[in-house]
Amino acid sequence: MSRLLVTGSSGLIGSEMVAHFAALGWDVHGVDSNQRAIFFGPGGDTRWMQRKLSDTFRNFRHHELDMRDRAGIDALVRELKPDAIVHAAAQPSHDRAAAIPFDDFDTNAVGTLNLLQAARTHCIEAPFVHFSTNKVYGDAPNELSLVELDTRWEYADAAYAHGIAEDFRIDRSTHSIFGASKVAADVMVQEYGRYFGMRTCALRGGCLTGPSHAGVELHGFLSYLVKCNVERRTYRIFGYKGKQVRDNIHSRDVAKFAEAFIAAPRSGEVYNLGGGKGNACSILEAFALVAERTGQPMQHEYDPKNRVGDHICYYSDLRKMMAHYPGWSITVPLASIFDEIVEAWRQRLA
Repeated sequence: MSRLLVTGSSGLIGSEMVAHFAALGWDVHGVDSNQRAIFFGPGGDTRWMQRKLSDTFRNFRHHELDMRDRAGIDALVRELKPDAIVHAAAQPSHDRAAAIPFDDFDTNAVGTLNLLQAARTHCIEAPFVHFSTNKVYGDAPNELSLVELDTRWEYADAAYAHGIAEDFRIDRSTHSIFGASKVAADVMVQEYGRYFGMRTCALRGGCLTGPSHAGVELHGFLSYLVKCNVERRTYRIFGYKGKQVRDNIHSRDVAKFAEAFIAAPRSGEVYNLGGGKGNACSILEAFALVAERTGQPMQHEYDPKNRVGDHICYYSDLRKMMAHYPGWSITVPLASIFDEIVEAWRQRLA
């Protein structure tokens, strides 16, 4: 039986990885210490997901371990010698990072290095899938010419008709402290692939989402927006008239790409992982989509000050991913993503 190590296993992406690979018959080991509850408070707590995974999958084992524990990470990888690693643990909020810069960097950058070095020492052949972020591009995408439409911003240059590709620059821009720590991790993942020949990839995610997301204001755009609507709470828009655009990809499609990479790994690759233009929407458009499903208009307020390093318009160019892995594509459309998240919040809040 193949053995998979998943970090951040109680979070949205980590839990999807556990469920996906456990259903395929893998022996799955998860690392999580519920830091999300510390970073974001009770709304970010993921213990419920940890219990659900343990109750559902006999071939899943939870390990209570912090990514900053270098000796602990090394000991676990030495013991397990996994056949593949999916690294989804992170401090994920660029707003929160400014208040906890050491925790942010130690978790995102140093934690990734801890895992890479343990893998290099004990299981160098294991494919290593790292969840990076589109924030590695900083606010450089905001320099592109944009057209303001009724409900969204859109790229004016036809060269970006498919979105942002992997050759877009990552320096000389404002990233946020979070974005900078993720750049460090992203480049280190590439370097262990190129320098040591490890089979690594950094997935620069757009809005990774799904019904299992414990969305909070500081992280989890779509999940939190739906939650506010279902609870009849006021959602706060930060700048750009609410027309800022994000591409949304369901966590199931994310897990399927991880499976494809592990089956045919490459060294030191980067991929922009998002929903692409077809699954992109603005905040205003998301308001309309959720209201269609709940029958409740979105209560919102507007803060004209945008978040530091935030993108005005961003969606992922998926052509490189699909060229390298032609058997993979987006299978969950935006409408279905909304359907599932609305139903999940209704059940959870009930």
